[in-house]
Amino acid sequence: MTSVSTKVTNFKKKYPFTVAWRIKSHAKVIEKHLEKDEKVLYVFTGQYNASAIDFMHTAVLAITDKRLLVGVDRVLYGYFLYSITPDMFNDLTIVSNLLWGKVIIDTVKEEVIVSNISKSALPEISERVTKYMMEAKKDYKEKSVKKA
Repeated sequence: MTSVSTKVTNFKKKYPFTVAWRIKSHAKVIEKHLEKDEKVLYVFTGQYNASAIDFMHTAVLAITDKRLLVGVDRVLYGYFLYSITPDMFNDLTIVSNLLWGKVIIDTVKEEVIVSNISKSALPEISERVTKYMMEAKKDYKEKSVKKA
């Protein structure tokens, strides 16, 4: 199985214009919290903020077969991990600006905004996130109906 670190490094090589720092340490946050039977389907990175001029808050996002994970390793100590399950996902917005683009993942509680992503990566991210969430939501609804 390919690690999150390897997948995010491959993403960064494929889209070098994406602004991201210390991606392996951010990926390790996600790897630390993966369940034993959880498979990583897609990984991307960018700045965890809405501003195109703020370059100091990199995050790694991983789509697994169970959820979407956002890992942020802090410089001095600790980390943040956000888990978005399919039932919490509402909408995906892609914004393409002059130099970079941003991905806005709307959830029931908040918006996750990842900016400074290479414009050429946006169609791939949109396709992967949308495809996964549509399938996962369908499976989630079927399981809910069976329980009822």
